[in-house]
Order: sequence, then C-alpha cells, then structure tokens
Amino acid sequence: MSVLVFADSAEGKFKKSAFEVVSYGKKVAEQLGSNLVALTINANNNEELYTYGAEKVIAVSNDSLATFNAKVYASVIKQVAEAQGSSVVILDSSIDTLYAAPILAVGLDAGYASNVVALPSATSPFTVKRKAFSNKGFSNTVISTEKKVIGVAKNSYGVFESPVDGSTETFEATIADSGVTSIKVERVTGKVTIADADIVVSAGRGLKGPENWGMVEELADVLGAATACSKPVSDLGWRPHGEHVGQTGKPVASNLYIAIGISGAIQHLAGINASKVKVVINTDPEAPFFKAADYGIVGDAFEVVPKLIEKLKAFKQA
Repeated sequence: MSVLVFADSAEGKFKKSAFEVVSYGKKVAEQLGSNLVALTINANNNEELYTYGAEKVIAVSNDSLATFNAKVYASVIKQVAEAQGSSVVILDSSIDTLYAAPILAVGLDAGYASNVVALPSATSPFTVKRKAFSNKGFSNTVISTEKKVIGVAKNSYGVFESPVDGSTETFEATIADSGVTSIKVERVTGKVTIADADIVVSAGRGLKGPENWGMVEELADVLGAATACSKPVSDLGWRPHGEHVGQTGKPVASNLYIAIGISGAIQHLAGINASKVKVVINTDPEAPFFKAADYGIVGDAFEVVPKLIEKLKAFKQA
C-alpha cells in the first residue's frame, strides 16, 4: 500500500505547499514502511518532486482540468489513489483542497483530518495533531478507517530535501461532468499571492482611503510579501475582495503577518491566528490586536511605515 500526495500547481508551476506535502508524505511513507507516490495535474517539471522524496510521479494532463473544480479534482485523485493502492492520501489545506478533500474522503470511504500540523504520533491507531478552535488549540485525532485522507496545514511542517531517483508515469483519468461551468477566471499576476506568501502585509480602515495604499504596497515589495486587507476595507471597495483575510475571508498561515491600522476584530484574528509572528501598527494602544500580536508599535502608520521601509531598504543594501 502506497502513500499518495497531491502536489498542487498553478499555471504549470508547483506551489510551495506542494513541496511541503511531498516532504511530509516522505516521512509518513517511512513510518508506514511504504513508498511515496505524487500526483500532479497539468504541471511542468515533475522531476522537481524527486528532490523532496517522490519516488514515483503520476502526471495527469488534461485541458478540462485547467480550472479547479472540487468534484472533478476529487474524482481524479480518487482514481489515482485506487490505481496505486494508496492507503493514505495527503493534500495541503488550501481553500481549493478544503473543498475537494471531503468529497475525496467520501469517495474512498476514508476518514479525513484537515489542518494537520505534525507527523502522525502513532500509526496504530493512526493519530494526527490538528489545529482546533480557530487555531487557538490543538486536538489529537485518531483516524480509524482503513483509508485515510490528511490535509497538512500551510507552513506547519516545512520543506525538506530528500533526493531520490524517481520516475514519472502518465495517467489517463476519466473526467466526469460536474454540472458546473466556469465562465470567467481572474488571476492576480506579477504579485505574490496570499496563498503562497511567507510574509503578508495587511491594512485596514486606519489608512483612511485607497489613495494611501501605496506605502503598503511598497512595504510588501521590499519584503517580498503579499498585500491583504480587513473586511471593512474590501466592503468599501478600497481593495479587491480577493485580498480580504480573516475568518470570513482567506485564512492566513504566513511566517510573518504585519497588520497596519487594523483594530483586530475577533473574526479577523481567528483567520490569521495561524501566522507564526504577528506585528501590529496602530495608534490605539487598546486595540484588541495588541493582545494577539507578538510585536506591537503604538504610532501613526503614516509616520511608522515610511520609516520602516527606509530602514529595511538600508538593511538590504548593507
């Protein structure tokens, strides 16, 4: 019985999470005394996965899979899992896979654990540690079914090289009609996306208007970060809804999260609580965000951020 990992990609290029789940899958396969198989869909450079321990890569290429569809992707993963005799299927915990994984689990008659943050602490019974209570706690979950589906939380395990002499095989999947038609897909280009970012610079109504977002974007450029915003900002139309982070927007699990002019409503904090280091810049010392932050600056963003940009540029040039 093999361990199957779904290595996600966008426009042919592997996401960072793909390397993380392959790294994770390699260790799980070692724990089970099994081999690791990676599934890719419309990806280029499948050989990259050999570096992280994928002994075999199953490559599916089909133009109808260019746009993500949870039901269709779950069906493809299920077909490969059954063909490879996989007892454990591992995915990331992105917005897309959080939709597809439960469908996959039902199809495989498997138990599903999402937001897993560590390697199984035991394999009999199969026990994994997961984030719980909006990332405020952890739970140890036992998966008792014969087949198991695991969703690995972003930036929870890390990326580790474990080079092997791998091989790649093509797979002709049956693509079923999902009943859903995609009319239009808009993608952000030329910028770091929130999903892939290790650093996120986010701002709220404290910036007073969309015309002041230049310094947020400049700070993000200096740090190689993604830009984000609070819900009120996207509701006001200052920033695209795709940048809204929080419990009701996109969840963030970055290594560094910088909040500028965001008070810290409970829904926002719940959505970014998985970030490892949180920094807040706010004029109000009583803002709720300060209680959740690792570092805080009480000050005017229009004074603090330009100075921060200046110091960071000087540091990078040194």
